[in-house]
Amino acid sequence: MKLEVVTPQGQVYSQDVDMVTLPGAEGEMGIYPQHAPLITLLGEGEIVAKRGGQEDRLLVTRGCAEILPDKVSILTVFAVDEANIDEKKADEARARAEARLKKNDLSPEENALVQAALTHSLAQLNFKRRKRG
Repeated sequence: MKLEVVTPQGQVYSQDVDMVTLPGAEGEMGIYPQHAPLITLLGEGEIVAKRGGQEDRLLVTRGCAEILPDKVSILTVFAVDEANIDEKKADEARARAEARLKKNDLSPEENALVQAALTHSLAQLNFKRRKRG
């Protein structure tokens, strides 16, 4: 089946896969070819695409998935594979966000943006560091 992952910036992933694991809003879901049609919300987490003996892993932050018998289409705000995560930059972004939150001078809108940046950088760091074990 075809797995496609798309963000507002464009297509991030497009491969034929044997199976895919998605971070569903209610928990992890395993999808095989010929799955019943389904539209579902995604939570934050990891997409694991298995093809042959290989696994591709992508970090995603929320979105939705359309599952058809021969295709899984994912639309998300952010998706990145492990190889494209710069741990140093993610750690620097985490530190900047934490420092900004400590100042307590943010409007509610600014606070929400900084919290989102912190969550985003922590998700990248956790994803990268978990792979190292």
